[in-house]
Amino acid sequence: MLSIGLIVYPGFQVLGLSMSATFELANNNAADEPLYSIHLLSEQGGLVPTSAGFSVETTAFDQRPFDTLLVMGDNVIRPVSPGLVAFLRSVSQTTRRLGSICTGAIALAEAGLLDGRRATTHWCHAASLQRAYPNIKVEEDRIFIKDGNIWTAAGMSACVDLALALVEMDLGAEVARRVARQLVVYHRRAGGQSQFSAMLELAPKTDRIQAALTYAKQNLKSALSVEELANAAHLSPRQFSRVFHAETGQSPAKAIESLRVESARLMMETGRHSIDTVATDTGFGDRERMRRAFIRAFGQPPQVIQRANRT
Repeated sequence: MLSIGLIVYPGFQVLGLSMSATFELANNNAADEPLYSIHLLSEQGGLVPTSAGFSVETTAFDQRPFDTLLVMGDNVIRPVSPGLVAFLRSVSQTTRRLGSICTGAIALAEAGLLDGRRATTHWCHAASLQRAYPNIKVEEDRIFIKDGNIWTAAGMSACVDLALALVEMDLGAEVARRVARQLVVYHRRAGGQSQFSAMLELAPKTDRIQAALTYAKQNLKSALSVEELANAAHLSPRQFSRVFHAETGQSPAKAIESLRVESARLMMETGRHSIDTVATDTGFGDRERMRRAFIRAFGQPPQVIQRANRT
């Protein structure tokens, strides 16, 4: 059985505990007997308060072997205790996988375990991590990153994506897919996927505009004219354009381009599709039109992003 240790400390972000459900469901989906045992660890042991105010029971650091150790994150950046740093250094040579969620990356960095490695954290703390630890290559726009046996993840719900990736490594893609379905997760986001969402940034305020955007997301291959979108929103084209801009701050054309770019980038991050295929499937029509959109969005053509992902 593989021992999973979740390292917590006073005030840790409670959402990190949700990743334990991933390992629990993986046990239920395992072909034979359960694979994972889950343990909450802390420096002193006993009750540790969460960010939500309630406390969880933990076991103190000791010399028990763990297959995987993951440091939970926090809502704010706090000093890392010397005891946690010493523990991480002592287990770094014997633990198969070490990882972190959100600001938990700071503990790994303080222990020197991220030097010379790629790493990520919650986007709002990435710049601080990079300034404090210049020997790390911080990639702020990533869901999670694996560099050797070190895994780092973005904040909040990214802990579930990381846990699903660990399950996939241990039990295969089909088990990970079944667990994701049970978690009611649309799909396991790939590690290279952006932390940002075009739909979230647009933030429509009414169901009608949300319906139009959902229709657009599901029909990116279509031309998606204002008339087509207005019909999905049950509004006249003129009224739709006015309401859409008032709610999102963008024109329908600009918003659709953002959705196409996001979908195209995801295709390149999760598969080996040709540029022409990506351009066709996301509604750009041709690679030149997609190239101009990528430069507007990322300052780089799609080929550069595709090569970086394959590397």
